[in-house]
Amino acid sequence: MIDLHLHTTASDGRLSPTALVALAAKAGLRIVSVTDHDTVAGLADARGAAGVHGVRLVTGIEMTAVDSGRDVHVLGYFFDPEDADLARFLHTQRLARIERVREIAHRLRGLHCEIDVEALLAAMPTASGRSVGRPLVADALVAAGYAVDRRDAFDRLLGTGCPAFVPRCGPDVANVVEVIAKAGGVASLAHPGLLGTDDRIPGYAASGLSAIEARHRDHSAEDEERYRSFARTLDLAVSGGSDFHGEHESRDGSVAAPGSVRLGAEDFALLEARRPARAPSAEAAEKANPRA
Repeated sequence: MIDLHLHTTASDGRLSPTALVALAAKAGLRIVSVTDHDTVAGLADARGAAGVHGVRLVTGIEMTAVDSGRDVHVLGYFFDPEDADLARFLHTQRLARIERVREIAHRLRGLHCEIDVEALLAAMPTASGRSVGRPLVADALVAAGYAVDRRDAFDRLLGTGCPAFVPRCGPDVANVVEVIAKAGGVASLAHPGLLGTDDRIPGYAASGLSAIEARHRDHSAEDEERYRSFARTLDLAVSGGSDFHGEHESRDGSVAAPGSVRLGAEDFALLEARRPARAPSAEAAEKANPRA
């Protein structure tokens, strides 16, 4: 059983890397990837837990690109987490996230939804490598009584077009794909069914994208087949996973838990086959990690 899209408290997940891997192992998963937003801060603890539970940990991340003002998430796999250029790139990404969160808090203040943004940022210090974002602002809104849950906060205040929404500025998809590739990784377009930019996928593929996340908790069977068709036409591998954060439910109300959406062994083998010869540190880390 394979799940290549999981989040921890290193970004906007609710479980620590150790707790997440333990839960994944309990669910019967044998290959997992922790894919936190713009950070690899959770990977060391996740790798230690994977060794304890006999799970293979694939080095992962979910990086944010911007296309015409729209967030586009790109998953990276099998890369060297100690790559210096990657580290510098991610540091810049996290600083931009902090400024965005401060601007969101400013807009919320104007809507009489006051949150202690500095306390929020202090809990995710830059030096820790952890990554702050809108879901954590949503949690602060819930704690302050301004929203019922994360979904409510996004629907009324933080989502695209809402009163406190702040458009993101940042690198384009080609830039993010290049950073992942230079670190020895494989880049996959995350949850394309949530983007509404199917017409852009051929361009992303031409920019070096290696895979597409056809299997995702918010994809219907028709969505999955559409993105598998893109994969066949554009010579892309397929990735997939639950996109588990800890909220327990996906958009259709079904349970979302580690392994609730799984990638098949054949798809995984084809994805891994796209892995460049580089990334000695990542390979060394995986060799030290027990595999099923």
